[in-house]
Amino acid sequence: MAKLKVLSTHIFLKQRLHPGLLELAVQSGAQAVEIFAARPHFDYTSREQVDELAGWFRSSSIKPWSMHSPLRFGCEIGGSSAPSVNLLHPEKARRIDAMDEIKRALATAEKIPFQNLVVHLGEREDAWSPRSAEYAFVAIEYLNAFAHPLGVRLLLENLTSEATAPEHLMKILETGHLDSVGVCLDLGHAHLTAGIPAAIATLGGRIVQIHAHDNHGVKDEHLFPGDGGIDWPATVAALNGLAAPPAVVLELSSRLTDAPATWPDRIRAAFDLLA
Repeated sequence: MAKLKVLSTHIFLKQRLHPGLLELAVQSGAQAVEIFAARPHFDYTSREQVDELAGWFRSSSIKPWSMHSPLRFGCEIGGSSAPSVNLLHPEKARRIDAMDEIKRALATAEKIPFQNLVVHLGEREDAWSPRSAEYAFVAIEYLNAFAHPLGVRLLLENLTSEATAPEHLMKILETGHLDSVGVCLDLGHAHLTAGIPAAIATLGGRIVQIHAHDNHGVKDEHLFPGDGGIDWPATVAALNGLAAPPAVVLELSSRLTDAPATWPDRIRAAFDLLA
């Protein structure tokens, strides 16, 4: 079975998301889109913007596959001083606010019928502890109760933190008996930490989709696959060994130096590389 080809709107993070930008998915051979919920890129609280995108998806062959949950309150990421949406924050009020903010983004599934919501547990410096595991259980159960009636599955993403290492994500899922929750394996993050082969071996059948991008092993660059240090033939072979092929979500930087005119061909080549 072929892997679903999905383009993340992360490539347009510094711009307001509108149907004209989504045409890149059509031009590049993508079959679906992952919407990055970061205001003002995509203001999930704006009825006008939600309706605009919903109308485009209804008339397009491209479908909404997933949404990336918000990472900051009220603005886009990238050097912002706005508070983070942190489900593992030590302050209970901040955790509650984070859950409510993600719920606001999730509510757009009533009009834009995406099937999966990618969730970050905490931030890059969060450590693993019984307390962080408890916070994760509470947040996932709360969000899952809201997502399930909307037909949305939660996907936990591995970050570069100790709390979201593959073995700890599995501990959360198995201990909490969270059978309906899957994983978004971020290949760039895995390359920076435990390594991609180890991450795939640990997460296995829980992997529903991957975030595909490259880096040189030092920082999270979100380069085109092949422009960094990831061993792509070995990665593809490991992914092809999974029982069910994961969706390939190309999550590229909004700061690419490539000319935009080259993006459709480069995106097609990336999908071919990961086939």
